[in-house]
Amino acid sequence: MKIIQPSFKILTPIDRNKVLEHLEICGRTCYKSEDRITKESAPKFVKMLNNKGHHAMLEFFDITIRFIHNRGFTHEMVRHRLCNFAQESTRYCDYKGELTVIEPWWTDPGNYEIWRTQMKHCEWAYQVLREKGLSPQAARGVLPLDVKTEICVKANLREWMHIFDLRCSEAAHPDMRRIMIPLREELKVELLEIF
Repeated sequence: MKIIQPSFKILTPIDRNKVLEHLEICGRTCYKSEDRITKESAPKFVKMLNNKGHHAMLEFFDITIRFIHNRGFTHEMVRHRLCNFAQESTRYCDYKGELTVIEPWWTDPGNYEIWRTQMKHCEWAYQVLREKGLSPQAARGVLPLDVKTEICVKANLREWMHIFDLRCSEAAHPDMRRIMIPLREELKVELLEIF
């Protein structure tokens, strides 16, 4: 059994200037002010749109993120309606040989050993069922919620803002917060005018 930390990777190449210029072209259509576009106008214009709450313009650019996390994380992620998802399938992927699980967000040593023992038991049960001829889609019933999965999530900038509002808040599940807060911070560096 392999225990790993959750992670993410921004798959969409983000050229800050091109993103802001694209959003400015779209946004200025609303005001018929295309003649005011200069080499330096995009950051200020996009910041103005964002500050005024004219977030509809942020729907004109999508970002795709690949998350490596547990199934509990993805069960919550797919609740967001304005996204596209591509997720590792437990029906077709075969975990014969070694099961990879995501380390829990909590660190209590006594409880950690109970968790680790249960993960090992789930791995054993899956391997036995596969050896007895059950298909991956039949054997998956014994996989734990903490089994590693990968999911690509595509959403426009406005939806990412909404996701961060929900998933970075104090009320969000700690598994969500431990991946969404660093993602939001990385996107802030890339697109400060938006995030």
